[in-house]
Amino acid sequence: MKSLTVLELSKLYNINRQTIYNNIKKGILSKNSDNKIDLAEAIRVFGEPTKKQDVKDSVKVDSLNLAEVLLLRQQIDMLKNQLDDAKDRESFYQNQIETMQRLLEAPKPKIQEQSESERSPSDPIGEVKEDVIAIPPKEPELNDRKRVPIPEHVEPEPKKRGFLSRFFLPYG
Repeated sequence: MKSLTVLELSKLYNINRQTIYNNIKKGILSKNSDNKIDLAEAIRVFGEPTKKQDVKDSVKVDSLNLAEVLLLRQQIDMLKNQLDDAKDRESFYQNQIETMQRLLEAPKPKIQEQSESERSPSDPIGEVKEDVIAIPPKEPELNDRKRVPIPEHVEPEPKKRGFLSRFFLPYG
C-alpha cells in the first residue's frame, strides 16, 4: 500500500502533527523502516479520510488556472484591439500618402509651336521661339513651394568705394 509522511498524513486527515507523533509514542500508530506511515495503518487508527479535502485542493488549483486563463484572455483582447488600431492607422496614413502623391504630380509642360500665320517675316522658318520653358519635374517634396518669376533685367550693384573716396569724390 501507499506510505505517507507525517506531514502528508496531517494534511490528509486535517489533524495536528503532534497528535500523530503522540500516537506513535503510545504505540497506537506504527512507522515503517523508512519512517513513513502505511495508509492502511492510518485508516485503522483515524478512519477513512474525508473526500472534501481533495476537492478543496483541486478547486484551489483550478481557481489558479482559471485566474491565469482569465488574465491571458484579457491580454489577448487588449492585443487584438491594439492590432486593429494599428491597422486603422496604417490605412489612414496610406490614404494620406496616396492623396499627397496625387496632389504633387506636376502637370507636364506643354510646348506650343507658333503657327505659320503667327510668325513674323523676320523670324527664320526653321527657328521657333518658345515662350514656355520646360522644367524637368522634380521629385515630390513635403513642402509645396510656388515658383517665383525671376526678372530679366537685374541692375548691377554699385562699385564699392573706400573710406576717403566717399568724402572727396562723392558721385564719381
